[in-house]
Amino acid sequence: MGNWTLESIAWDRFDASKVDPEILRNIKAAALVERNGGDYGIYLERVFADDPPFLEAIRIWVAEEVQHGMALGRWAQLADLAWDFDSAFARFRDGYKLPLDATSSVRGSQAGEMMARCIVETGTSSYYSALKDATEEPVLKQVCGRIAADEFRHYKLFYTHLRRCLQRDRLGLWGRLRIGWGRLAESEDDELAYAYFAANESADSIYDRKRYMQAYARRAYPLYRQTHVQRAIAMVLKAIGLQPQGWLNSLLTRAGLWFIRRNAARLAASGA
Repeated sequence: MGNWTLESIAWDRFDASKVDPEILRNIKAAALVERNGGDYGIYLERVFADDPPFLEAIRIWVAEEVQHGMALGRWAQLADLAWDFDSAFARFRDGYKLPLDATSSVRGSQAGEMMARCIVETGTSSYYSALKDATEEPVLKQVCGRIAADEFRHYKLFYTHLRRCLQRDRLGLWGRLRIGWGRLAESEDDELAYAYFAANESADSIYDRKRYMQAYARRAYPLYRQTHVQRAIAMVLKAIGLQPQGWLNSLLTRAGLWFIRRNAARLAASGA
């Protein structure tokens, strides 16, 4: 486990006057996704059933992911006294399902699964770092800082096992690039969109994946600074097997910032 618990958060420092209602909506969604870590654990335990040393690491990872969700959910309930975290989570689980009956990785190999997990941890570590730097609310800043540190550590965990699996599964550069790009593209799949819907919309609302993905993205994109993007690019390049620093990182960082800023402006203009 990490070096913090829910009890170690300074909840008494919560300052309602510094809550950004736009960030709050995304925090509610993130709380549901993180709390659902148990289902990801079931999936990974099936995929790595023949790897006892890694199974124990998965169980620790699950406990930390669920703790992230509980911390974010508790903060959101402080920020919005009318919000029911448990009900929103039940609604999310009813509408979003993982392939829990899978016995092998949907990425084609255990190395491919590790590659995908590295990409996910890259995204979460950069996002919570951006949230920490963007918010002025002291408790949320502390929570996001703790979560970001965990996610960087999780990346190192999956990267270590990725290197071990690569020796056996013979997943080459192009295969890692394909999986990495595919997982990046999945950042706009149903999980975040449905979490945003379940966390923020009334019971009689109708789910529209594109609408709610845009609503989430409109609030997330403006948070990122160059340092967040640059570090994320380095982590992706390292997982793929390329030099994490240098000209390629600089080029992709500029491209990433252009993409983020363009889409932030477009979504803001459209009122997504």
